[in-house]
Amino acid sequence: MGTKSDSKEKPNLALGRENYRLLAIGFAIIVLGFILMLGGRTKDPNEFSEDIFSFRRITLAPLVVLAGFIFEIWAIMKKPKNQTK
Repeated sequence: MGTKSDSKEKPNLALGRENYRLLAIGFAIIVLGFILMLGGRTKDPNEFSEDIFSFRRITLAPLVVLAGFIFEIWAIMKKPKNQTK
């Protein structure tokens, strides 16, 4: 006969609550970067638009996406405050 413990045990997850919150923030940063890349099209497909070469789409947006991925890596690697061995 096995004994049941009356106390509810917390599931032993690899990441803490704070890590998941930081992962959500990092995901939002990545989505923001892709939103910054939007636009620059023309109504006529035979017409070329210089808007696709704006600073926002060529430089800023990729840097924001890269920062989001770096933030995600940090959020995964960050040790939870209340983690016990």
